[in-house]
Formats: sequence, structure tokens, C-alpha cells
Amino acid sequence: MKHINLTILATSLLSQAPVNAAEHEADVIIYGGTSAAVTAAVQVKKMGKSVIIVSPDQRLGGLSSGGLGFTDTGNKTVIGGLSREFYHRIYKHYQEPESWKFQKKEDYGDAGMGNRATDHGENTMWIFEPSAALRVFNGFIAEHGIPVHRGAYLDREKGVKMEDGTIASITTLDGDTFSGKVFLDTTYEGDLMAAAGVSYTVGREGRSVYGEEWAGVMKGAHQHPHHFRDLPVDPYVVPGDPSSGILPLISAEPPGEQNSGDKRIQAYNFRICMTNVAENRIPFPKPDNYDEKRYEVLGRVYDAGWRETFHKFDPIPNHKTDTNNHGPVSTDHIGANYDYPEASYERRREIVQEHKDYILGWLYYNMTSERVPEKIRKEMNTWGLAKDEFVETGNWSPQIYVREARRMVGNFVMTENELLKRKPTPDSIGMGAYSIDSHNTQRYISADGRVHNEGDIGVNPKPYEIAYGAILPKKAECQNLLVTCAVSASHVAYGSIRMEPVFMILGQSAATAGVMAIEKGVAVQDVGYPDLEKKLIEDGQVLTFEGRVR
Repeated sequence: MKHINLTILATSLLSQAPVNAAEHEADVIIYGGTSAAVTAAVQVKKMGKSVIIVSPDQRLGGLSSGGLGFTDTGNKTVIGGLSREFYHRIYKHYQEPESWKFQKKEDYGDAGMGNRATDHGENTMWIFEPSAALRVFNGFIAEHGIPVHRGAYLDREKGVKMEDGTIASITTLDGDTFSGKVFLDTTYEGDLMAAAGVSYTVGREGRSVYGEEWAGVMKGAHQHPHHFRDLPVDPYVVPGDPSSGILPLISAEPPGEQNSGDKRIQAYNFRICMTNVAENRIPFPKPDNYDEKRYEVLGRVYDAGWRETFHKFDPIPNHKTDTNNHGPVSTDHIGANYDYPEASYERRREIVQEHKDYILGWLYYNMTSERVPEKIRKEMNTWGLAKDEFVETGNWSPQIYVREARRMVGNFVMTENELLKRKPTPDSIGMGAYSIDSHNTQRYISADGRVHNEGDIGVNPKPYEIAYGAILPKKAECQNLLVTCAVSASHVAYGSIRMEPVFMILGQSAATAGVMAIEKGVAVQDVGYPDLEKKLIEDGQVLTFEGRVR
């Protein structure tokens, strides 16, 4: 396999600027290449308006086509509209015999993320290969004739032109300008929102900000198995001797007071598409900067008796996986992403490469180190990257898992209290149902001299509504922008809202509101909710759980 450096690739793409910059215009300009961007664009076209997607990504679909095929759904009956249409088209793809190249359809099984993988009565399928998702997203684009500018990075310093409280145009680093009546920020990072001067936050609020039980630092919260708990893992180079130094991958910083706020964000990783089919398998490469000593803390985890390495090698069709983080030291690169939300493009590319190198090193360590139990080493050597996935980027996903970056502080802030039904949610534009799920934010040393992870929470709400105000900036800040992914939510609430089916729901709803604002000649904040509600329901969105059954 040719080893592709993601930093070099991205720099090369940025440097390929056209000789002559161009001007483009449409009713709606969508910045971002995520799943929300695609559903938003389709909805704009279905409502009879023109639209352009300005995507910094070459590959459309974000995480949904970037390896996250073992979909986080919760109660699937809340997923409607174009989001459900996506999963219907996935179902249709896997009804085709030629889609089962390395596995018989009847042998795949039906296990999903706490649900069935396939709902035959509703013709939906929730687990899929990255290539299948890409095929569906590209099909949406082709079917509706949606123009897409790929590799188009917003000039975050001077590329947003504001006029009388509205965005008049945006300009990319290559000089192209895009003018529109309404703009959507569909990026995970909230780059357009931030460049337009909209209020946002990064990190975790303390309990006092919104009165949330699960806010801020959460030492001792062991709701997922991504912790050390009772494993007696020593953090020092020479066990028991602090003067010998701290092992790599462990922070020397104190964790902070319980329920206090900080600027830490939950860990990122890549959702890795693996296979154990010999003819489609490429061995995991050894990173150029590999150092076995970097993973000593993992060796000590194995010494302590932990053996759950393969518990999140989640099966997707054709004997592939959507491999995710599991356990105390896994594919989450804890603490390595704090500066990502606000970082320059160059620094972000470095962070992405650092995460890739860390994960490849983790895989290589599990394949080769004598510290790893022999049974685990042997099994790891049966796995590799899927030869037929991500062929354009060396079989590695170009999409890092940005679990959380900037979050808008908008017209309405979704919090734990709305999700857990302590407070009502006004003006629903869609629903969420997945658990409040934050991955760890730090790996620290406790007072008794042991290693611990902190920040992982998993609280299960019932299906809940998402407020229209959560995708709206404050009117005084911007009147023609809607934000679909970096939505207005606390850290705790965002842990549930951040799921791909929800982003597709919010993309459709944001587009609907944007078109209605154009048609009525009003600010997006002044779109009448009764009319918006009626249109969303007509188009299949689920706005309340009342009367619905699982």
C-alpha cells in the first residue's frame, strides 16, 4: 500500500489554485461537505431554489461516508425526511446482488448499535460500507443537479463580507466568491459561523452555567467501558517513582474540580474500515515515526489483565468493520485535539496527521509488541485496511472524527435539561434519541498515583425535540445564516445531538427555513414557526414523539 501523508495531501490540494478566480451566485450557499450539506442542498432544490455547495472536502458526506457506518441511532422512529431517505437508499443498495462481493447477504446478520441493522418492513438499513454511503450521497447530487465546489476552503480571516447584519458573500482561499441570499454552515467546526462574528463557545460548561447534573469535569463517571477503573496502572516511567517522569499519553496537569468547566473537548479518532478477507486486505503500515515506548501505558493495561481489544470491531457488510474506540487506551487520541477547533488549516492538518500516526502506531503495537498477549497479536495480524475503500487517500479515511469543536451560542441553547425533559423545548425542527455520549477529554494521574481517564459520560434520554433556535444565530449578529452541525448546545447536550442522522435532519430543516426566509423576505429568525412546522411535517420530518411507537 502506498503510504499517503494527509498533511502533504491537504497542502497539495490547497496549492492547486486556479489562475483566474471566479464569482458564483445562488439563492442558498452551503459551506461544508458533510451529510448535512447534502440533505440541505437537496431540500433547497426540491423547494425550487438555486444552491451551491462550497466544500473544503473532496469527499462528500463527512463521517457518514468517512467510516462511521455503524450508525448511532437510538430510537430510529424519530428519524424522518431526507435523513430516512438516505438510509432507505442504503437499503436499496444492499438489495443488489453485486453489492455483496466478499460476503453472502444472508450471512451478514442483523446486529446494530442496540437495534437491528435492517428494518425490512420500512426498507431502511442503518449499517453500511463507506463506499456505499458515498454512492448514495453522489447519487443525491447527480439526481438534483447540485453544483459542488470541492477543495474550496473559506478564507477565515477576510473571506466573509457582511452587509447590514447579513452575509453578502464568502470567498475561498483560491479567490472564488460565492454570493447568496441565505447561507448555511454545515461544517463540524463552525468555520463560517465563527468568521461571520457569531457567538460560540469551545469546551465544557461548569454545572452552574445551565444547571446540568453531568456538566464539566466528571471524575469517576464510568458509564462506558473506556476507563481504567480498578486497573492498577502506574503512570511513571519507573513504577512508583514520580521523579522518573510520566509515561507518554498521560497528562501531568491536574484534572480540575468536579463539575467545573474547562476548555477541554472530547477525544477525536478515525473510524477505521478494516477487513480480514485476505484478497481485500492491506496490512497496517508501520508509521514512519513509530516508537514502541509511546504505548507503554497500553502494555501496562495488558499486564493488568485487560483483554477487550476487539470489542468495537463492529461488523459492516462484506466482512469489514467500522472500528471505534474501546477501553482505557484505544484509538481515541485523548488530549491531542484541544487546539483543533480554533486552529489554522495548517495546524489542523498537523493534528489530523498526528491522530493518524497515533492510531497506526496503536495498531502496529498490537501486531508486534511482545508486551501484547500472543492471542491478541495473532488476531490483530489477521486484520488490515480494506483495499476497496478510500482508494483515493491510500485506504485511510480523509475524515477525522470531529466529535465536538465550536458550538454556537445562539437564539436557544439546548441543554441536558431539555434532553431529559426537565424543561420544554420550543419550536421543534427535528428530534434526537441517542444517549448523551461524550468520550474522554483527558488522561490524568489521580491522588493515589494511578492512571485514569475523565470526561466519558453516557446518559440515556427519551426521544427529545430540537429547537429551531438552536440552529439560529442571535438576530443582532447575523440574519441570514443557519448552522446545522456546530449547533447551539451545551457540551452535555451536544453529546447526543452530534449524531449523523440528526445532522441530516437539521440540514433539511435549516434549508427549509432558509428558503422560506427568502420567499417571505425576512430574517431567518423571523420565519413563522407554524408555517415552518407545516412544511417540515409535509416533507416527512418527525417533530414530536407523541403517539409514535418503537
